[in-house]
Amino acid sequence: MAGHSKFKNIMHRKGAQDKKRSAQFSKLSREITVAAKMGMPDPDMNPRLRAAVNAAKAQSMPKDNIQRAIDKASRGDGENYEEVRYEGYGPGGVALIVEALTDNRNRTATNVRTAFAKNGGNLGASGAVSHGFERLGLIEYGAGAGDDEKVLEAAIEAGADDVESDEDGHAIWTSIEALHPVSRKLEKVLGEAEAVKLAWRPALRTDVGEDDARILLKLIDVLDDDDDVQTVWGNYEIADAVMEKLG
Repeated sequence: MAGHSKFKNIMHRKGAQDKKRSAQFSKLSREITVAAKMGMPDPDMNPRLRAAVNAAKAQSMPKDNIQRAIDKASRGDGENYEEVRYEGYGPGGVALIVEALTDNRNRTATNVRTAFAKNGGNLGASGAVSHGFERLGLIEYGAGAGDDEKVLEAAIEAGADDVESDEDGHAIWTSIEALHPVSRKLEKVLGEAEAVKLAWRPALRTDVGEDDARILLKLIDVLDDDDDVQTVWGNYEIADAVMEKLG
């Protein structure tokens, strides 16, 4: 088990998402519908759907919205989305992985490529940066779930591989296969997680200075604003002092 690290820098800043609740609900609904179409429309029988529903609940998405997204899949309504992954480099040589759900590959590819090009980045070929990441399971809890020691002990007992904690909360890492068994065990001790999902964990992290950080965060904002983009992962590390300067 690892010690403490600034996990909040691996993904996009959570605060920005609070300003985009409507867009976030749309993305969560899309993931719920896709998950329900790919398996049983029952969260208890479909781990991916259960994770999507939990993520929606963590963002305070109304139950009616969640059920509508599931019902849409059950009826076979709506667009057929496919999962697409883009890889590239941002300012300062930061590696980025962009995950999308799209009904139009050409549109999404154009938008992602333009976002990179206009914000100091370069979109690469498939596999350009993913070799520097591990595909793992990730379970996220807020700081209110317990102190570092309590969460670490619970994670070890549940069979997790690693824990990263900071003042914002806890990131618990597992193998892909163990993600849902571990999350169910943790739920009995720590309560419902804020998120249970597959994630990209960087092997090495890149420190980013103020100038590059400003452009990088703009790039991530632009990508996050795209309806088709579900998640942006990166290997960047931005010091707290730099984040404070950037506001």
